[in-house]
Amino acid sequence: MDASSILDTLKTAVPGASYEAGASVDFATIYVPAASLVETCRALRDTPSLRFNVLIEVTAADYLPREPRFEVVYHVLSIPNRLRLRVKVRVASNEVDGVLPTVQSIWPAAGWPEREVWDMFGIIFAGHGDLRRLLMPEDWEGHPARKDYPVQIRKAAQTYEPLEVTEDEFKANIERDRLKRAH
Repeated sequence: MDASSILDTLKTAVPGASYEAGASVDFATIYVPAASLVETCRALRDTPSLRFNVLIEVTAADYLPREPRFEVVYHVLSIPNRLRLRVKVRVASNEVDGVLPTVQSIWPAAGWPEREVWDMFGIIFAGHGDLRRLLMPEDWEGHPARKDYPVQIRKAAQTYEPLEVTEDEFKANIERDRLKRAH
């Protein structure tokens, strides 16, 4: 089942939501509006021709300076229909539009991955109930996966010249290594 077939089914199941197909090389990808996320996820799980009953992953990407800045990405699986789907939601960086509803009521497994996305990117999942640090220490400031997160270490780039040896030096190195292994 391709993205357009899934979108046709969703347009019937969630009237009024505007969807779009995304480019993908591996499996179907769709874009879902944030306001319709929970309804769409429920339709993806409960519609018999879809039955995406497993949430595999929740992650995000930061596209600074683009606005909306973030995309939250859900990978879901339909075991009965042997389908995979990537659901993307565009999320702004401000506190009003930078909030998504949690999908824990649809897929309880969303709890920890949503915490990880909040911890790394600062995207708030409304209704989550336990958005606290998961990977970073509790007293950590900021969200380190953001492209504008200040880098802590300043180090000059290192470059190296390729090593050039003569044929005789190469043979001597081989012989030396052979003798080391023999002892």
